[in-house]
Amino acid sequence: MRGMISKAWQAMALGAGLAISGCGTIDTTPINVVTTRPEAPSPDYIPDAGDDGSTVVALAFSGGGMRAAAWAYGALLELDSMVIDTVPYRRTLIDDVRTVAGTSGGAVTAAYLGYKGKDDYRDFRERFLYRNAEAYMSTSIGPGTLLTAAFDGGANDRSSFARWLDEKLFERATFSAFRKPDRPIVWLTASDIYNSAPFLFTRDTFAALCSDIDELKIADAVGASAAFPVVFAPMILQTPKVDCHYQRPRWMKRALEAKNPSIRLQAYARALDSYQSNTDLNFVRLLDGGLTDNLGITGLTLERAKADKPYAPLSPRQAVRLRNFLFVVTDAGVHTQYRWGLSPVTTRLDKVIVAASDTALAWATRTGFDAVDLALKQWQDRLVRYRCGLGREEVLKLRGTLEQWDCRDVNVTTEHISFREAAPELFARLNGVPTRLKLPRAQVDLVISAARGAVRRNANINAVADQARKHAPIFDNTDGSLVASR
Repeated sequence: MRGMISKAWQAMALGAGLAISGCGTIDTTPINVVTTRPEAPSPDYIPDAGDDGSTVVALAFSGGGMRAAAWAYGALLELDSMVIDTVPYRRTLIDDVRTVAGTSGGAVTAAYLGYKGKDDYRDFRERFLYRNAEAYMSTSIGPGTLLTAAFDGGANDRSSFARWLDEKLFERATFSAFRKPDRPIVWLTASDIYNSAPFLFTRDTFAALCSDIDELKIADAVGASAAFPVVFAPMILQTPKVDCHYQRPRWMKRALEAKNPSIRLQAYARALDSYQSNTDLNFVRLLDGGLTDNLGITGLTLERAKADKPYAPLSPRQAVRLRNFLFVVTDAGVHTQYRWGLSPVTTRLDKVIVAASDTALAWATRTGFDAVDLALKQWQDRLVRYRCGLGREEVLKLRGTLEQWDCRDVNVTTEHISFREAAPELFARLNGVPTRLKLPRAQVDLVISAARGAVRRNANINAVADQARKHAPIFDNTDGSLVASR
């Protein structure tokens, strides 16, 4: 979409002084259904897969259209090639994925992994990356498209990309498809442009909307996450005007009442509170998640900010069994080098607008990653203090064995996999891949292969895999229960 977006900015800038009129054709049907049944709150802890729990992997996939989806998929394939155990069955790092998050293009890959699971996601290349996901979209820049964009908030609505996803990829599935024992928690991010805040598709959010997230189509959530301004009109949810016996969760009360809160968490809490308390807010409008979080890190960041326990979002059992928590962030952002650096000659407005947008996004991405990296380092310190404060009997109860117990032996690692981690000779070619929802097969394969190489060469990810192999669990041959680690 990058080329298409640039042309849209150019055409709108050139035609800004024209008096035009038209009638709206955008679908404004809310994607949620308000009910009087109270929605259950979000879970306190991430899923426990039932293995030894020494390694937990969390994933976040950035925005960037089909390019971002392919970059995330390549990283998945490489993580899936890192075998960490063969007894009692073959396990790779993908088996230890407990959360997966995505924004915009990365939301497609994240949702597909949650929908299909670790054993069946591999057909994503054929089912999405090699397909034309722009088939239902208005992509040409002409008077009709500009009229629609100008008066209806965007050139496309939920009957374009979201409908394509619903019919061709997610098979009309709803969020209830994510609720399976072997699936990670899926966090998809859009942007609430009324509250200027991230919008997370979670149970807490939909409880505040008096809506059942299990009835929401996966495709609508992904479509909202990818609704880039101008190209797409905002997607709409309705706020409740009924009593669904909503109760604010504990973390929300603390955030709203705190005197020195996390500003990010308080803004998110205020947004959710507005769905219930703001009588002037009948509808919530959502645009691209990249406006507030282009890395897909909001889910894990807010979970840590919400936590009132030192180990959350892990359970006590998970916190005691943990050796490595690996957070992998795949970033498909491009690093554009503008030719005007060679000359003092003035440049066109549309190019300045695109450059300004790129600059803001790039800087926000860097600061966002640094913030989550710092937060997770602080979390590691809290985990150590918690573990070292436990008595032997409690450790035995939670861990099942005292063998090789070291309360300080826990590491939280955050890895940023961007185009700069690809092979140097591929950097320029990767930056030339446009932000669209349709790419030639050669470019898709290039991005996938480069992502695999970037993960393969990452020293910290390899160190986690090596330690997972070294401390692979030993199971009882009679009942399959955990006995100890090697």
